[in-house]
Amino acid sequence: MAFFSIIIPLYNKENFIEDTIKSVLNQTFQSFEVIVVNDGSTDKSEEKLVPFKDSRIQYYSKQNEGVSSARNYAIEKANANFITFLDADDYWYPTFLETMFENISKFPEYKVFSAAIEFDTAKKTIPAQYSITKSDSQIEIVNYFKASLKESVLCTSCTVFHKSVFQEIGNFDTKIKSGEDTDLWIRIGLVYPIVFSWKILARYVYDAKSLSKKSEMENKMDFSKFEEAEKTNRDLKYFLDLNRFSLAIKGKLAGETALFYKYYNSIDLKKIGWKKRFLLRLPAFILRILISFKTFLANLGIGSSVFK
Repeated sequence: MAFFSIIIPLYNKENFIEDTIKSVLNQTFQSFEVIVVNDGSTDKSEEKLVPFKDSRIQYYSKQNEGVSSARNYAIEKANANFITFLDADDYWYPTFLETMFENISKFPEYKVFSAAIEFDTAKKTIPAQYSITKSDSQIEIVNYFKASLKESVLCTSCTVFHKSVFQEIGNFDTKIKSGEDTDLWIRIGLVYPIVFSWKILARYVYDAKSLSKKSEMENKMDFSKFEEAEKTNRDLKYFLDLNRFSLAIKGKLAGETALFYKYYNSIDLKKIGWKKRFLLRLPAFILRILISFKTFLANLGIGSSVFK
């Protein structure tokens, strides 16, 4: 039996899927199966898969129901004890699976493993910035909420899970169309510590047409399912408030006043700092100018997330 089940949801990625598959087949660790779920693509994505004759690749096609549905479908098909995801426009460096296998062997009592990533922006490639201190060992056992105040230490293209994780906390929430990964990470963070490697093992590739890379406000998660937990978990509360701040800003920029106040009214304003309180009070046109400048700096590798 394969050691890893690799899940690739596919929707209109004809310009990327070949490189993504090649990055899997070029891994130094070769005990894996690949489950590609075509979620109703209307471009030539399926044609791009034809040249790959590797028997480890399983291909399924279904009607379009969103990335969460595609991932959940593949989770049920997975045969390996360890499951990992790779978006169809991202790719791994050759030692991703080898490093994950080594870390699983070193820390057999843990069930969630991740590594650092880098971002392929429109201008250049920059490493992600994390809210944890790097140790000499290059591996950290981290609390998800404390470690993800800048960039999330869990990413759908650079994380491995023991399959029992999904049996305990459930799969992706298909009702959430934007932020479904964050919802899952929160549920995981409430139960599991994470083994995090500082090695950059995956690249998050910029695709201007990708829904997952846009800030859609429709069907955003509202964090209401975590209201009881955040009353007694300060790390969770602060993490959620940073995300509420981000979504409140996006709501203001989109002209969605009701959404702005939905997130704003749940934030503990005393804890998020004066800079964020100041930004929340600014009109949308000034925010756009500041964000354009911040994005410009981020593309140069200066600064971190635009909204956190």
